[in-house]
Amino acid sequence: MLATPVNLPADSSIQRILVIKWSALGDLVMASALFEDIRRAFPRAEIHLNTQPANQKLFAADTRFAKIIALDTRARSGRLGAMLRWLRSIRAGRYDLVVDLQTSDRSRFLLGVLQLTGMGIRHRVGNHGFWPYTIGPDDLPLDINPVLRMRAALKLAGIPTPTSHPVLAVPEHNRERVQRLLTQHGIADEDYALLFPGCHPRGYLKRWGEQNYAELGRLLLQERLVRHIVIAGGPDEVGLGNTLASHIGTAAVNLCGATEMLDIIPLAEHARYIIGNDTGTSHLAACSARPQVVICGPTDPTRVKPLGDQVIAIQADLPCSNCYRKHCAHHSCMREVRPAQVLALLTVAQVHAIIRVPARILEALPHA
Repeated sequence: MLATPVNLPADSSIQRILVIKWSALGDLVMASALFEDIRRAFPRAEIHLNTQPANQKLFAADTRFAKIIALDTRARSGRLGAMLRWLRSIRAGRYDLVVDLQTSDRSRFLLGVLQLTGMGIRHRVGNHGFWPYTIGPDDLPLDINPVLRMRAALKLAGIPTPTSHPVLAVPEHNRERVQRLLTQHGIADEDYALLFPGCHPRGYLKRWGEQNYAELGRLLLQERLVRHIVIAGGPDEVGLGNTLASHIGTAAVNLCGATEMLDIIPLAEHARYIIGNDTGTSHLAACSARPQVVICGPTDPTRVKPLGDQVIAIQADLPCSNCYRKHCAHHSCMREVRPAQVLALLTVAQVHAIIRVPARILEALPHA
């Protein structure tokens, strides 16, 4: 039976391992905790990571992987050629074990083709308990948090999953750039709150709104919890950052467009508090140990909350929550979450407790 537990780390013949994780930034960052668990379970094995080309920069300094296989298997044009290149590359790897943390129709198809052509991989761990996987859970609901499903798969393979937060290696030049930015603006360690007010343009309903973030920033300053408000985001969010900074006042610093993805981790490590929308940047910040609140509206916090005991997700308790719509006439899910509620959760997150407010609050996911 596919769901029968085994102890793969005890198999000394497993010398080469392939880990597959293609998906969006947030899911990939959460999966980095599982990367850490796999590395610890197989300390002497050679491990390769197969991900999308856009994700490759996240692993530039990552010593857990001997090789990053960055192939775009999901391109709309040249799809057949891309899949053939993937098959040739994976065949050449001669892997003893594959851990498919993507487990999409396409990854299953490609692994199945490998098996049918006689060039398959002996041990195949997937997030579902059916062919082409030799190990995988077959009794989990489809809407379960992806990390819990991945942990269940690893547990069946005999791989412990104690890592409770994302783990990514930050190159020294990223840390140095963040330190220069903070020094340039006269900002000391743990003397600022870090805001992520943006998100992908197509997911604009996930934005809490500049007025809410501005009010929260002013409350943090008025309560003397911090002396500065730092706003971070991509180049397309520079205007949003400027508007927000103008509403908060001279204590606000707009770093939108001034940072790279891996800068976010040291920027979060030096912050006192972190507040953001459901966005990949919030997941990167969860690599730090700083208290963080993520505001969720149309997306389900049980699925999208960044991984970590120090992260709390808040969501208005409405019948239309988790609608995943792209457009909405009233946006009530975000309007009902108040800056004062978020402020209360920030101070609570610092002592790992919970204050009940008129909204749904999600604590850390179990990781044992």
